Amino acid sequence: MDIPVYMFTGFLESGKTKFLQETLCDPKFFDREGERTLVLMCEEGEVELDPSGFASEEVYIETVDEPRRVNPDKLEALRAKHRATRVLIEYNGMWLINDLFEALPDGWFVYQEMMLADASNIEIYNANMRNLVVDKLQSCDLVVFNRCEDDTDFDALHKLVRGISRRTDIIYEKVNGEAAYDDIEDPLPFDTNAPTVEIGDRDYAFFYRDLGDNMPDYDKKTVRFLGQVSKKGRLPGDGFIIGRPVMTCCVEDIAFSGLFCENGGSRVKDGDWVRLTAQIAVKGCEVYGRKGPVLSFKDVSPDAEPEDPVAVFY
Repeated sequence: MDIPVYMFTGFLESGKTKFLQETLCDPKFFDREGERTLVLMCEEGEVELDPSGFASEEVYIETVDEPRRVNPDKLEALRAKHRATRVLIEYNGMWLINDLFEALPDGWFVYQEMMLADASNIEIYNANMRNLVVDKLQSCDLVVFNRCEDDTDFDALHKLVRGISRRTDIIYEKVNGEAAYDDIEDPLPFDTNAPTVEIGDRDYAFFYRDLGDNMPDYDKKTVRFLGQVSKKGRLPGDGFIIGRPVMTCCVEDIAFSGLFCENGGSRVKDGDWVRLTAQIAVKGCEVYGRKGPVLSFKDVSPDAEPEDPVAVFY
């Protein structure tokens, strides 16, 4: 049986429990007859759930307050105990999301992932624990910035999210309860409609991420960008890899993010920094092991290694 999982992430006192309470008090959330809901609480805050207001009596609350207890056997045992047909998880903000993904039992799937954030202190968390902020934002479907005041810097909050994810929806909730969807324009730092899409030397990370998120939009596009050649490993034909090291949140997560170019390998050497012009075709590729953006060589010229070879999102 498939078990949908609703994940509520965020740091302590960010409003997760309040939002969860409102969700469980909404009759619309229980529109299927016989729905049995398991709620897993992974941290203890000042606010506690009040079952007396729930819109259903078939809600069962369990506490999982140690990371070692977040494992497939324990989670499935709790679900089976209550014969739950869906699961809501209020996740500890200091635990990594990937640990939870790996702990989900067979048949459990993430139906929705939502992050709650206190607008008054999220930038402090971002400055001091950016790896944990990135961890929560990079996979969530929606982030709700609550406790917004009239003087809240919405542009700063928008940029914080967009520096990590372009697909995450954003809602701003004011202290008076009013809520509004983010409508701040978010243009890419390059023109995707140009005959040749010129990727600035500081914009490779944005290009690489947007290409991954919106691959069909780049099919048959011609691009020009600065990158480093890699010819390591077994590559088909006259192909090579070109890309740059990309840092998402901290030095520890720097990884080479490259694209496969199916021809022109005889024109470049491993380790070279070059400015490549190529056309993108989205198709099956054995290097990726799936369909992906394959470059077709048009032109290449040697170039200098940039002052900072690591591409970032800011």
